[in-house]
Amino acid sequence: MTFTQKYGENPGRDSLTMLVGKGDDDTDQLFVFFPEDTKEKVSLKAITVITDRMKDEAVTNAILVVKVDLNPYAKQAVQEFSDSFRIEHFKESEMLVDITKHTLVPKHIVLSENEKAELLKRYRLKETQLPRIQLNDPVARYYGMKRGQVVKIVRPSETAGRYVTYRICL
Repeated sequence: MTFTQKYGENPGRDSLTMLVGKGDDDTDQLFVFFPEDTKEKVSLKAITVITDRMKDEAVTNAILVVKVDLNPYAKQAVQEFSDSFRIEHFKESEMLVDITKHTLVPKHIVLSENEKAELLKRYRLKETQLPRIQLNDPVARYYGMKRGQVVKIVRPSETAGRYVTYRICL
């Protein structure tokens, strides 16, 4: 089914809302919202409508794709709801290019908790000894990384063939 068959010629942004499951675990669900933006910033009311829908569907993760930024009250509401919900917001302009496909961005692989524990044990490290990647780093945002998660970064190397490093998200 093509996009136009599913959503029509000129779909409204609200009709694009979708609920998706993680590839290997359909119980881990995520909402993708395209709130109707005005020329102003996205409001607190839009955030409360989204969180109410998330409560109704028992979903704790969401992505907002907005044309303009959130207003200060909406940003504060997203922060306040962070105990119950994880809501990430991206501007449409950030979503036009898949940054992980860029030639200058090395391959990133987010490790599971078991892989992280194995890594720390193998190299006899504490979490604080790992190099860091910021939570607001574009690649960390792309992969939806949370504090404490570790990412494996594989870069090409002229001498070794490939160079592997690990970073912890803070």
